[in-house]
Amino acid sequence: MSAFGLISWRLMGIVVLAGFSAVLAWHVQDWRYARQLAEQARLQAETLNQLTQAAATQQQAEQDKRLALEQRLSASEQIHYRALSDAQRDQGRLRDRLATADVRLSVLLDANDVAATCAMPATSGTGGVDHGAPRARLDPAHAQRIIAITDAGDRGLIALQACQAYIKALAR
Repeated sequence: MSAFGLISWRLMGIVVLAGFSAVLAWHVQDWRYARQLAEQARLQAETLNQLTQAAATQQQAEQDKRLALEQRLSASEQIHYRALSDAQRDQGRLRDRLATADVRLSVLLDANDVAATCAMPATSGTGGVDHGAPRARLDPAHAQRIIAITDAGDRGLIALQACQAYIKALAR
């Protein structure tokens, strides 16, 4: 072999060795970069998992609060519905008693009013023992209207209490 042939084989060996080194270095860099990307992906996945768990915990807490509020509102609604139905039942009984003349509504008369005392007897009738102030009985139709007005007022007050309880429950 000639010196030129030996140099060219050596040169070729050096070029092949340099190429192999470059490929090997490239693969090592690729492995390092892949390892860094994998580590970054793992950290990002952990962070995302933590954020998801925190959001799920917060959502569960909000659902628990909502459920508790719904239960309080339901209990309050039942209380106010019961109060309304009791008031309506009592008003119905009173209307029935007024209609059957079992009960009569009366009003107190002013003892100082001369016109009112003229029409009323000074003593009570034989059927009653009334030692109080003089009273006048109301016409049954007027009594029914008064009961209807008080019934509407009772319903309004009960509805107002229900609204106030609702707002208080929401404000908690």
